[in-house]
Amino acid sequence: MVVDVFTSGPTTTVISQIIDTIGEFLYYASDVLVKKESFKELAAYMERIVPILKELRKEKVSDSETFNRAVEVMNGEIKNAKLLAQECSKKSKVYLLMNCRSIVKRLEDHTKELSKALGLLPLATVGLSAGIIEEIEKLCDNMQEAGFKAAVAEEEILEKIESGIRENNVNRSYANNLLILIAEAVGITNERSTVKMELEEFKKEIENARVKKELAEAMQMDQIIALLERADAASSPRERELKYFAKRQSLGNQILEPLQSFYCPITKEVMVDPVETSSGQTFERSAIEKWFAEGNTLCPLTMISLDTSIFRPNKTLKQSIEEWKDRNTMITIATVKEKIQSGDDDEALHGLRTIQDLCEQKDQHKEWVILENYIPVLIQILGSRNRDIRNHALAILCMLAKDNEEAKERIATVDNAIESIVHSLGRRIGERKLAVALLLELSKYDLAREHIGKVQGCILLLVTMSSGDDNQAARDATELLENLSCSDQNVIQMAKANYFKHLLQRLSTGPDDVKMIMARTLAEMELTDHNKEALFDGGVLAPLLHLFLHNDLQLKTVAVKALRNLSSLKKNGLEMIRQGAARPLLDLLFHRSLPTSSLWGDVAAITMQLATSTISQDAKTPVLLLESDDDVFNLFGLISVTQPDVQQNIIRTFYTLCQSQSHSASYIRTKLNECSAIPELVRLCENENLNLRASAVKLFSCLVESCDEAIILENVDQKCINTLLQILKSSSDEEELLSALGIICYLPENNQITEWLLDAGALPVIYKHIQEGRDRDLQRSNLVENATGALCRFTVPTNSEWQKSAAETGIITVLVQLLESGTSLTKQRVAQSLAQFSRSSVRLSRPIANRKGLCCFSAPAEISCGVHGGICTVKSSFCLLEAEAVGPLTRTLGESDPGVCEASLDALLTLIEGERLQSGSKVLAEANAIPLIIRFLGSSSPGLQEKSLHALERIFRQVEFKQKYGASAQMPLVDLTQREQTASLGATP
Repeated sequence: MVVDVFTSGPTTTVISQIIDTIGEFLYYASDVLVKKESFKELAAYMERIVPILKELRKEKVSDSETFNRAVEVMNGEIKNAKLLAQECSKKSKVYLLMNCRSIVKRLEDHTKELSKALGLLPLATVGLSAGIIEEIEKLCDNMQEAGFKAAVAEEEILEKIESGIRENNVNRSYANNLLILIAEAVGITNERSTVKMELEEFKKEIENARVKKELAEAMQMDQIIALLERADAASSPRERELKYFAKRQSLGNQILEPLQSFYCPITKEVMVDPVETSSGQTFERSAIEKWFAEGNTLCPLTMISLDTSIFRPNKTLKQSIEEWKDRNTMITIATVKEKIQSGDDDEALHGLRTIQDLCEQKDQHKEWVILENYIPVLIQILGSRNRDIRNHALAILCMLAKDNEEAKERIATVDNAIESIVHSLGRRIGERKLAVALLLELSKYDLAREHIGKVQGCILLLVTMSSGDDNQAARDATELLENLSCSDQNVIQMAKANYFKHLLQRLSTGPDDVKMIMARTLAEMELTDHNKEALFDGGVLAPLLHLFLHNDLQLKTVAVKALRNLSSLKKNGLEMIRQGAARPLLDLLFHRSLPTSSLWGDVAAITMQLATSTISQDAKTPVLLLESDDDVFNLFGLISVTQPDVQQNIIRTFYTLCQSQSHSASYIRTKLNECSAIPELVRLCENENLNLRASAVKLFSCLVESCDEAIILENVDQKCINTLLQILKSSSDEEELLSALGIICYLPENNQITEWLLDAGALPVIYKHIQEGRDRDLQRSNLVENATGALCRFTVPTNSEWQKSAAETGIITVLVQLLESGTSLTKQRVAQSLAQFSRSSVRLSRPIANRKGLCCFSAPAEISCGVHGGICTVKSSFCLLEAEAVGPLTRTLGESDPGVCEASLDALLTLIEGERLQSGSKVLAEANAIPLIIRFLGSSSPGLQEKSLHALERIFRQVEFKQKYGASAQMPLVDLTQREQTASLGATP
């Protein structure tokens, strides 16, 4: 057979048209509103067809009937695909979504048909290259395997729509969620105006369908619109209100009885799910199923044999029953409101229960309750004294607000509505639970959420509930606090109620301006120790340190203030040091060119608080604030600045570190003496700033005891002494008084210093503090210790004038009293002073004058002292017997403190010095002191052993005392001798 060959003609024109149509399809496909990926896939296939068509157009191919038919089919399919793409770029997005299944089916059909037609070309054409044939075959295979289908989200939407139409009982929540899914699927926001505009476009498509006589499609779309219009965004509140009242006013005011056909012949009750059997009779589904389950096969009414497998829903009857129920419900809702407002509690409770039951049945009933303007009424009765009325009102309001923006808005705009609900948070648990659940729902609405946080006391009540025993109420309160945390002010109120969760979150992750607000809140709040600990446990340190290291000065400053507030708790201070916070703080402090004096002051205060935290730390894991000599020198060097609060805090830092019981205190004192701290402190003791002066005096008192005597003598002059005495006379700061007395106590026993002290009036001041402090509480005991220590320098036996000046104040009597009531250190220092006084007694005891003349006319003889032999008084000869000090001194020999015992023994032994051995021994024996002295032979104190042994040796020179006490001293003396021999042998190499 001869085959015609052509190079041009009708077929070539058609191929060119197809290529042009493909170009148009590609244009429209790029602008479709739905199924973009499906159109993109078909477009890719068509782009691969174009080179094949161009090859056919330029090659000489046979003009067979099969070839022409294939070209014709391709032309038609591509034109229809173009029209589909054009349609999908113009139609309503919702309409296209509703028809996505048919769109996908059409795309699939076009692809398959194109594949078939394309596959005919190699068979109907001669002269095609092998490459073109191979490409056609590959393309046909790809197109045949192509699987077009609706997306999962689209299928879910269509299934929900079909289910909603089928059940005919869709609530507002269902419609709202469905509309959200549709908005996401078609790529629009779910704002009411946008959604409503799309639905209006969809309605236009329905009208177009009616015009085109496509009634089936129009009816289906009407059902979809009816379903979607139940959503909030589908219509305005005003539109729904007008529609509702138009319908209600047409119903009348009388409740209608159900029609006989509404009753189930078996249950005699109105049917809920009526079904028709094979006999044509209608029954309640559950009733007829039970009838058959019991073995019955005949119709209950006609007794005709039934096919038990056939049940047809009686949709018409079911719809009639629903309409009857809706009519009566509308009338009920409209009339019950009057009963609720009647003022009669029983009437109101009955009405509220009715409304609550209706709201629980259907969401549509809740919408009708809203439209009947029940919300202001329910808010008003929250002020009722009847708890049940309030609870029902809250429960109904909660149901109305659930997933309903309009209801939330209506509640929020009623005067004092939020306040009334918040008030219920403070009532009994049942009411609290309902109130917090309602507020939680309302908090999902912006206006209400903003209002809730502003109600006084609301956040405090919620914080309390969040940690309550009722789990559900606690969860609701916690979630409500979460919702309210969108406001910085609310977060601050939560923090003030000791709920720091959201403040810590904002401090860690918020923008810089929010972080500053949160840090400033922490800086300004009055925090309890529990709060401070909770904040540190919650991780406050890391974000505050981050802000502290920030380059922004304001952020740095507010972070430092917050750290100052938090570091006052010792546990937090230790944690700051452990976490490395001390280093950058010290570095900033050492940087003397700080931009603001307040920042410098705050950092210095934090440093002092960190020092305080190290005092009582666990010795197993000690931390050091100042890690090197340079730290000590650099920090102390800052007291030369002119800012008193910085000076004061630095001095207090060192004072605190010097109080530590660890070896670090000794290290700090040594380093301070090395950096010439004494001259600087002496200068600051004269400062007009009383707080700074007090701090300097306290640190001075810590250093003076261990300081080199030459340094003290070089820097402490008469002016300094006068300053210290002025402080003792005028200061009301007990710690400063204690420290000033401590300085005097530990000053070197230099004659010049003692003279300066006398000239400055030190003795009356010392007497005053001893006298006032001896009967005071423990707080004053340290003051008395230092005062008695300061007194010792005036009682030395080498200067009788000083002793006399001291005795004239009446101090000896007071000292004797302190032997009974003072601390161990006080007793030791008192005994030392009494011993020094007593050593001068024999010299100051006044000899008895010889009597002249007749005895009967002479003055009565003066009684001589039993020890000193002359006339003794407390103030003139400082006699221990006259001062009645022997008994108290003897009693102190029984103290557990070796220092007290040794000092008291020294005082008593002054009575047996020199020629006073016999008389003094007698006094000691009368005071029962000798047995106690014998006991000291077994003391662990070498000083006591030595002094008691020497004393007994002298006492036992007298036969009467040796006979009386020798036996009791024998064994202690033997033990002492053996111990000494053992020690001697142990020391022998």
